[in-house]
Amino acid sequence: MKIYIIAGEASGDLHGSNLIYALKQVNPNVELRAWGGSKMEKAGANVVKYYHDLAFMGFVEVIKNIGPILKNFKFAKKDILSFQPDYLILIDYPGFNLRMAKWAHKNKIPVIYYILPQIWAWNERRIKFIEKYTQTRLAILPFEKSYYQNKNLFVHYVGHPLVEHIENFKKLNAGLLTSNNNTSELKTIIALLPGSRIQEIKKHVPLLIPLVQKNPSLHFELALAPGLPDEMRQYLLHAFPKNFSITDNTYDLLSKAKCAVVCSGTATLETALFNVPQIVFYRTNIVNYLIAKVLIKVKYISLVNLILQKPLVTEVIYPIKQGKKLEETFNDLLKIEHQIPLCQGYDEILTHLGNKKASKEFSKIIFNV
Repeated sequence: MKIYIIAGEASGDLHGSNLIYALKQVNPNVELRAWGGSKMEKAGANVVKYYHDLAFMGFVEVIKNIGPILKNFKFAKKDILSFQPDYLILIDYPGFNLRMAKWAHKNKIPVIYYILPQIWAWNERRIKFIEKYTQTRLAILPFEKSYYQNKNLFVHYVGHPLVEHIENFKKLNAGLLTSNNNTSELKTIIALLPGSRIQEIKKHVPLLIPLVQKNPSLHFELALAPGLPDEMRQYLLHAFPKNFSITDNTYDLLSKAKCAVVCSGTATLETALFNVPQIVFYRTNIVNYLIAKVLIKVKYISLVNLILQKPLVTEVIYPIKQGKKLEETFNDLLKIEHQIPLCQGYDEILTHLGNKKASKEFSKIIFNV
């Protein structure tokens, strides 16, 4: 069997890698060609396009980069036709992947969509694309199954892949976690998770520098996604004060951090599953903010609050510069009376997500076992 996978982000690379391991357990001879990153490559896929070259975020940024985006579409179509897969698996990344689903449908290539677009948040019209151009649909958030059922569209709920992934990490690194806890008692470590894309990091760094400058007694550690250019590392080391360091291992950092300042995205759920108190932030330009304000229907931007359907973690959104809001929120986060309710609220998340092993559930559906 031949499978082509498209993942356009760091989270897609992570979930895609776990999926590949599960697929190979069921069928060791499956041939996998993919867009993704180093994790999918290590898992056994032949990666032909890396997500660092694909990550354009926001309405304005997409328009600015329309040329490279069109080239990526052209490359994908040509490469898929040459590979002739039995299935095309699309992981999240809806702006690109829904268009690829339509093209694949016209070319009679069965499409499996894993981590469905968040149409419950905005752009509900996409459900017509999903219904018409995908054959199998797999949701990872518990409320998505009932949402789609109410729209008369069947989806499989396979569970959130991060639950299984982080459980496995903790089992395999029990000794490391104990060592990290002992180390964190000697100094207070604050995790900074500014996003996985160069574009995100550069717009978020100016918000984080004042936190580091004004808290010299704390040690701040920033997690970088694998594969980013060395120039980014050097830029960060020069931008921040000396009570700052960089790591390539987000989970190692979260296992020893006292609290975290996290860019909205998958990392908010990862931080919660490591039981680390957090604040969530995001910065965009005023045009993107105004457009999103009109289109987006949900109350929250963080996965933690979305899953719980209540404002457990504080969210700070920057359409424009907002003075000391992030700094003031961070000062509150350092207080124990703010941290205890957060960690208690995190316990509810696992109840909502359940104990399904997403990658294994996925592979069973594909191979009918």
